[in-house]
Amino acid sequence: MSPPPITDLEKRLVAAIQGGFPLSSRPFLEIGQQIGLAEGEVIALLADLKERGLIRRMGIIVRHRELGYHANGMVVWDIPEAQVDEVGQQLSGFEFVSLCYKRLRRPPQWPYNLYCMIHGRERNEVLDNLQHLVTSCQLEPISRKILFSKRRFKQCGAHYFKSADQTSATTSAASTPALAQE
Repeated sequence: MSPPPITDLEKRLVAAIQGGFPLSSRPFLEIGQQIGLAEGEVIALLADLKERGLIRRMGIIVRHRELGYHANGMVVWDIPEAQVDEVGQQLSGFEFVSLCYKRLRRPPQWPYNLYCMIHGRERNEVLDNLQHLVTSCQLEPISRKILFSKRRFKQCGAHYFKSADQTSATTSAASTPALAQE
């Protein structure tokens, strides 16, 4: 059974958040004020959209370079399928791992199914943190590569509906950095 169609109110809510949340101690209150809902109604409606699968997740886009992190390494792992969820949970528990997710393999050229991003101020810091992951999680025999960003592209979230300050609906996805193998 497919989920019920998205309502006009839900579209207005998605349009209000797609450009980012207000930097505020009560962002849901501010969003509610924009679209005529109470703070609790915004939270409940977002939870409902997530439960129905219309929103998978909400995340933050951090401008790492402005924070002094100039070395960014995406580590790709070839984890046995029976262990990928467990290893992903382990890796995501390290404070220097900013994201960790599973993807389909594309054999024979691309056997990797688990990805994690390590940010560091310098390349050696990223490499040291990778070695710490390998040792701590007993991943020495696991095939992996680290891909360092060569340049940064503008990152933004997806845009699905017109917001009050837009004249047309657009769709954009967060850009993937150009990667070089180490």
